[in-house]
Parts: sequence; C-alpha cells; structure tokens
Amino acid sequence: MSRGFVKEDDQEEIPIVPPRADLPRGVINYMTQVGMDQLLTQKQELINEREHLDISNEKESRISSNFINAKLQLLNNRISTAKIVNLSKQPQNVIRFGALVTLKIGNEIKFQHYQIVGVDEADVSKRKISFVSPIARILTEKKVGDIALLKLEKEDRIFEIMEINY
Repeated sequence: MSRGFVKEDDQEEIPIVPPRADLPRGVINYMTQVGMDQLLTQKQELINEREHLDISNEKESRISSNFINAKLQLLNNRISTAKIVNLSKQPQNVIRFGALVTLKIGNEIKFQHYQIVGVDEADVSKRKISFVSPIARILTEKKVGDIALLKLEKEDRIFEIMEINY
C-alpha cells in the first residue's frame, strides 16, 4: 500500500541513533581489556533497559525498543570486530597501543599523563586518547627522551617523552 493512504498518526518515528566513535575504514579495532569490559557492561545495560521498558503506550514502547536495538546493533559490531591487545606483551621501552605516557609539553612545568587506547575507550577528560588521534600517531614508536612534534595551524607543539608504562 502506498504511504499516501496511511493516516499520519500511524507513521512511526524512525529513531536516530548517534554513531559510535569514528574508526577509519580499514583500521583494526584495537582495544584494551578494560575497554572490552566497558563495552560488555554497556551491552548488558542496554539489554536490561530493553527488558524493563515500562511504557504503556504500544507505539512508544516499540519506538524505544527499536532505538535500543539499533544501539545494540552498533555496539555488537564494535565488540565483534575488536582485537584485544595484551599490554603485558608490548615492548616496555617504546610507545605503542595501551602505553601510559608521561609527557612534558612545550615549556610547561607540570607533566601530563595520557594513555593510548581504542576509539571506544578514548575520553580526554580521563586522559585517554585514541590510537588514531594525531597526538597518538606522533608518539607511537617513540622512547623516553625522544621529542615528538605536532604541527598545528598557528604553532608547533613539542612533546618530550618522560616515561612509558603499561
């Protein structure tokens, strides 16, 4: 039947689900075990939310359920494509995925600490940066004492590697 013959009240809103963090095409979805545990927790929370939907209106219930299902589909895709990196097997003297890096940035006196993690784990407020970020890319393969240069539009930012931990 043509949509022209359907009452406007019968048309359901299609839920718009925000995409997960950007993972460039062709890039392996590296993740720490902590990151995988967080995704699995999110998955269980969504399943619980879907099972305990308490909406008396059937249409609203269906829309909410579809929204949760769409979020679960995106999450399941990330979980199924994840490659967990064993941090204890990383070379301890070189910055690689999972490294907790202590940096001296420019002329700042106070050191900064960042961990290089997967795209779903990245959270700058927690000092976790994605391995595909420009900063992580310039730091990868560096050692203590090395300098990394990030070219910005108005200036260059210099990072001196002070310490590497896993």
